[in-house]
Order: sequence, then structure tokens, then C-alpha cells
Amino acid sequence: MSAKDCGHHHHEDRKRLYHRFLSVLLAFIVLILFIILLVWLILRPTKPHFILQDATVYAFNVSSPNTLTSNIQVTVSSRNPNDKIGIYYDKIDVYASYHGQQITLPTLLPSTYQGHKDITVWSPFLYGSSVPIAPFLTVALNQDQIAGTVLIYIRVDGRIRWKVGTFITGRYHLNVNCPAYINFGNKNRAIAVGSAIKYQLVMDCNVDV
Repeated sequence: MSAKDCGHHHHEDRKRLYHRFLSVLLAFIVLILFIILLVWLILRPTKPHFILQDATVYAFNVSSPNTLTSNIQVTVSSRNPNDKIGIYYDKIDVYASYHGQQITLPTLLPSTYQGHKDITVWSPFLYGSSVPIAPFLTVALNQDQIAGTVLIYIRVDGRIRWKVGTFITGRYHLNVNCPAYINFGNKNRAIAVGSAIKYQLVMDCNVDV
């Protein structure tokens, strides 16, 4: 056999070995992914349950023709309904919106870990000083205040990770939307806190993960 033929055979052997290694590696990756998927399906992770408990309004008024000033403290609770899955809240922002427009700056909540069946409560302040709003929103806000009830939404936006045993998933987007009916015309449904008005709401929030 010539040196050329011998070199050709060595090249073919290396090629077959390389393909075999890739096949084994691919099979191993598929097996790991299958195990993760199987565990995931068995545990059936359930998204957290959010409740808007109350809102304390320090300021909420049109400060010039088309600007809104608001200062609100809200209490939001989150419950992890899972028996065997923990939740990491990595970066969570809270802000208020009115008719789809953000009216306060986002307030960053502290990162936290939520164990099985645990409940976490946050009470952030939401500020918006002379925030420009569309002219039609000014009209809508004036009409709502005259009617006595203003509907704003408390939005929670961020990233979470699931923890199963020692395994921690990648980040998932968390989007929470909590309706808050502020009854300016009915003080019987509110509690005076100094110059502020506290509204007991206890509203379930819509949660998407």
C-alpha cells in the first residue's frame, strides 16, 4: 500500500470518528433536553398569582393643560402557587398607566427569591411629575373625575427564573396588569392618611409569563 493510500485511510478514519463523536454529542443533548421537558411537564409550573391590595393617592391631578402629576403608593402581593418550584424575581419594575399611557416613572423592586407557596409583598411609591399626556387623555381624565371614578392600571414588568431542585431556568418575561378603580367621588370607600387617601382594592391581576 502506498503512503498516499495510507494517508487517505487515516483521513477517512478521522472523519468517521468525528461524525461518531458528533452523533453521540447530539444524542446526549437531546436526552438532556428530553429529561428537562419531562420534569417540566410532570411538575407543571404555574405562574405566580398577583393581587393589588391597596393604593394610597397623595397626588393625582392635571397640573397644566396636558400634563399629569401623580404620586401613588401601592401594595402588591405575589404568591407562588407551586409545590416544588421556586421563583427568582430578577428585575421587576412597577409603574402606573392610564388609557394605555405610562404616567409614572418605573420603580425598581428589590430582587428576591420566592419559595414554594411563599407570598411576597411590595409597597413601592410611583411618581410622575408633570408627565405630558395626549390632549384626549386630559379630556378623558376630567370626565372620569367628574363621574367620580378613575381607572388606572398598575403594571409590573420584569424577568423571572424558575428553580426546580438545583436546576434554574433561563429568564422569562413577566407582565402583570392590575386594575385600580380610584373612587374620587365616594370618600366612604377610602381612608384618610394625613393629606392622602388610601383605597382598599384587593384586585386580582392579569399575569402573563
